[in-house]
Amino acid sequence: MAEKPDGAPRRPFARLRWALWSMVVVVAVALAIVWALGARQVTTVGQALEPYGTPFQLTDQNGETISETDLRGGAAAVFFGFTHCPEVCPTTLYELAGHQQALAADGQELKVFFVTVDPERDTPEVMKSYISGLDANITAISGDPEAVRAMLKGWGVHYTRVETDGDYTMDHTASVFLLGREGQFVGTLAYGENTDTAREKLKRLTTL
Repeated sequence: MAEKPDGAPRRPFARLRWALWSMVVVVAVALAIVWALGARQVTTVGQALEPYGTPFQLTDQNGETISETDLRGGAAAVFFGFTHCPEVCPTTLYELAGHQQALAADGQELKVFFVTVDPERDTPEVMKSYISGLDANITAISGDPEAVRAMLKGWGVHYTRVETDGDYTMDHTASVFLLGREGQFVGTLAYGENTDTAREKLKRLTTL
């Protein structure tokens, strides 16, 4: 066995063992850092689940007060339209009713809300009559016109009154807002979106 200059025997694997232990320590520290960053990221994501839009107090089709808190607690689809709408609104609500019923058959719940952009004509009574023909569990929302307009503004919903030969119609956002159980914005359904694509989006929404 080779000897050191002072006569003590060399330890040929001492440096190797030291290097291996150093690597173990480095890996352990790296894993600890990764775990800490991951935990921080989860916390950050959790804190980011803030409700979309601004608070409101309006009236549902049964004359009961409804607020932003009623949109939480599960998957929600929120559509803005009006009862005199010739095509977009009845088509969208009919499709949402179909999605809602299909999901219910699979044990998944989807809350559907229809908010008027024409509160002067769409009183709670009118809204109730309108959605009764859809044979679905849809909550219609109306109320004081100024309060409705404040909600529309707070939610970034486009609406414009368009005069037509002594009458008027409403130009409005046609997308459906999708909200998670904390009321957080998750995405949208476009008007005329493929049925299968829309259904998959809603299925994923029910798991959030």
